[in-house]
Amino acid sequence: MKWSTACTDWEDRIVAGESLVPIAPLFPETANDALRVFCSLQVVDLPRKGDGTWPTLGDVVDQKILDLVGAIFGAEDPATGKRLIRDFMLLISKKNGKSTIAAGIMLTALIIGWRDHAELLILAPTLEVANNSFEPAKGMVRADPELDRLLHIVENRRLIRHRVKKSELKVIAADNDTASGKKAGMVLVEELWLFGKKPKSAAMLREATGGLSARPEGFVLYITTHSDEPPAGVFKAKLEYFRDVRDGNIDDPSSLGVLYEFPEAMLESEAYLDPANFYVTNPHLGSSVTQEWLASELKKEMLGDGEGKQIFLAKHLNVEIGLRLRRDRWMAADYWDATEEEGLDLAELLRRCEVVVVGLDGGGADDLYGMAVGGRERGTGVWLTWAHAWARRVVLDRRKDIASLLEGFEADGDLTFTDTGQQIVEQVARRTVEIRDGGLMPDIGAVGLDAWGMGALVDALVAAGFETYDEVNKRGGSILPVRQGVGLTGTIKTTEFKLADGMLRHAPSAMMQWCVSNARAELRGSNMYISKQAAGSGKIDPLIATLNAVQLLEAGPVAGDGKPSIDDWIAGMRAA
Repeated sequence: MKWSTACTDWEDRIVAGESLVPIAPLFPETANDALRVFCSLQVVDLPRKGDGTWPTLGDVVDQKILDLVGAIFGAEDPATGKRLIRDFMLLISKKNGKSTIAAGIMLTALIIGWRDHAELLILAPTLEVANNSFEPAKGMVRADPELDRLLHIVENRRLIRHRVKKSELKVIAADNDTASGKKAGMVLVEELWLFGKKPKSAAMLREATGGLSARPEGFVLYITTHSDEPPAGVFKAKLEYFRDVRDGNIDDPSSLGVLYEFPEAMLESEAYLDPANFYVTNPHLGSSVTQEWLASELKKEMLGDGEGKQIFLAKHLNVEIGLRLRRDRWMAADYWDATEEEGLDLAELLRRCEVVVVGLDGGGADDLYGMAVGGRERGTGVWLTWAHAWARRVVLDRRKDIASLLEGFEADGDLTFTDTGQQIVEQVARRTVEIRDGGLMPDIGAVGLDAWGMGALVDALVAAGFETYDEVNKRGGSILPVRQGVGLTGTIKTTEFKLADGMLRHAPSAMMQWCVSNARAELRGSNMYISKQAAGSGKIDPLIATLNAVQLLEAGPVAGDGKPSIDDWIAGMRAA
């Protein structure tokens, strides 16, 4: 059999209100058998119908979602018991019956599954989310006398057992103890976005889904809303993979994603704010959620401080939170994505620039240590920047809320973990010396850093031939202190203007996107300050390093033989 799970026309389909499942069930009879069971399950948290019975899933679930249910169960070859599509994702807005759909799918799998003593699993990130899935499943069983005789509910263990086949559906809150050792052949992962915020979630999910390797009929379904922060960790990785499969960038017929999100053009124009477009990411608009309620809630959040708006857009409209939607954001965040230059890395920056400088910034033991290289491009005058960060491994324990993010930056090559602070100093000093030896650094103002807390690095650089500025004798100064706080006001404004005009471009970096999104702009009188959005977790050290490098570029440095005097350098700084 040949098939593709790509849905390259998804933008047209989702705007037209059409199904996002690009193929019919591979085995239609198997799909129809499962759909008959799924559609007969009763939803007990809805008002009873006129005949006194509860509505069924067939009554309340939109046909577009039923297409996904059919694709999941219709992918199993009845002759071999092997499932040909095994990985699924449903990205859907809040209040669209997500937990009820999850319960219905897994209860259907328990009822129709052919394997005796099979283990089925709903894996939730928290106890509350686990109960949200277990309660509708329990209600579906007890609402149907036939099911109540067939299935046994063990409430205190959030377990439903098939009395004949002895198969079990377990609903658990995830942690290393509960997820390890499972042999589930069918797994539904609820609220994957929350797993993205948990450290070591990728390993935990691999452990929980390990049983699929010995269960040819097995599948895993990720069902989630968007995150109220930029996607991170395992959620980001899975989301990007299913997007690539959907868009035809990856040919993987064993994976199928149904992702309710706005097309790029609607995001750029902010068309998602128009109530007439709420249906795009809410397939159950008019039943489980109404346009009027969404419009009323959005209006309230638009009048607030921005936090509620961010959460509302992520949860109820499935808008991915990026740089432009962060609350209290720095204005430069609006231009950051547009000034990213594909293919730009440190080697390319050094090749294209006539002069380069280095900015450095570091914090405490659980902070990042940022290094930024800034250069002026030969011929165009465009400023180019590249950044890297270091961190002690202890940060993974002390800042568990961002551990998965940092591990992702390490995988990208943007962050290096070390065991000690001395190793960071050695690596940063070595990288700085390598750049200097390329002959592009100025004699004055080559390295800019915060004067506080950088003594060990200054010592290392001085030992390697750099000079600190002698305030008394007015000489030297390849290493210069950059005044922080109010001292960066002009540099912050320069960076904003340069980015807006496209005259400052930077290397692609998810880490720097995160740092920029963490930056909070605050105006005090006529001075602009950059601080962190969130104390502790919202790191901005590589961004501050970049601003330090930009301040050196503001002085118009020249490399090599130019050798400006310190007076020339100071005059250039004042002019800037």
